[in-house]
Amino acid sequence: MKHLPVVYHPDYVAPLPPGHRFPMSKFRLLQELLLLDRVITPEDIYAPELPDLATIELVHSPEYVQDYWAGTLDPKAQRRIGLPWSKALAGRTRIAVGGTILTAKLALKHGLACNTAGGTHHAFPSYGSGFCIFNDLAIAARVLLQENLVKKILIIDLDVHQGDGTAVIFQDDPNVFTFSMHCAINFPSTKQKSDLDIALPEGMEDDAYLQTLANYLPDLLSTIKPDIVFYDAGVDTHHSDKLGKLCLTDTGIYRREMQVLSTCVQAGYPVACVIGGGYADDLKSLIYRHSLLHRAAREVALFS
Repeated sequence: MKHLPVVYHPDYVAPLPPGHRFPMSKFRLLQELLLLDRVITPEDIYAPELPDLATIELVHSPEYVQDYWAGTLDPKAQRRIGLPWSKALAGRTRIAVGGTILTAKLALKHGLACNTAGGTHHAFPSYGSGFCIFNDLAIAARVLLQENLVKKILIIDLDVHQGDGTAVIFQDDPNVFTFSMHCAINFPSTKQKSDLDIALPEGMEDDAYLQTLANYLPDLLSTIKPDIVFYDAGVDTHHSDKLGKLCLTDTGIYRREMQVLSTCVQAGYPVACVIGGGYADDLKSLIYRHSLLHRAAREVALFS
């Protein structure tokens, strides 16, 4: 596997108030860094199509989808999302879903593919939450199942926050297994029930984290035998993250990405990766941390 498909979103710059802790420019800057450091080449890049609203409604209620897209969501529901509505943000959100769908299909074809965005795991069927509007992971999973491309999916969510929306969406779906390893005392305050939840103590560092992951990941793969793995590689597990309460280093995050990707790929399971959460005042450092996923994926692709 020498080719590493990377899905990029050319219109990923949506205006937000100055100083907002979720800067949209990070998606564009991530792609630029990957090219600059020759992690990827222009030939590796794929641009997604805008999915129709019916595709988003495979997971979300038509009322919620239509209201958000039209900008008519009630103020309380909008505040719960945590991002001010704009036409640009609505478009970015919708194309992000297309990006994860494309990433999944490229992973099935090539064995491994990475998104430069995605991981909006706090979005529930009828409302958004925690900076998440539409659940791209869940929608992409439903698309693959509906098109009979796969029969069994494993979602590995290593964002520092529990994938609560994803857990609820698939709580009664035997075709999708949800695994969330997250900080126990972080958002959301009310946890949902994934198929497997591993709640970590505040302040956990690299070695303990990676050993905990190693205690579960190989057995999950051999038991579930998924047709594809969706990997949410949130970097809000970093010790300097504004919204995280774990203490991973850059090296620890890179080791984590190598552990997940090499374990899955070497066992023959395709992996579709999304970048998940990451929040920091130092945007340059944050973008580098997100790039660790793609750097590890390049390494795994070269030697697979």
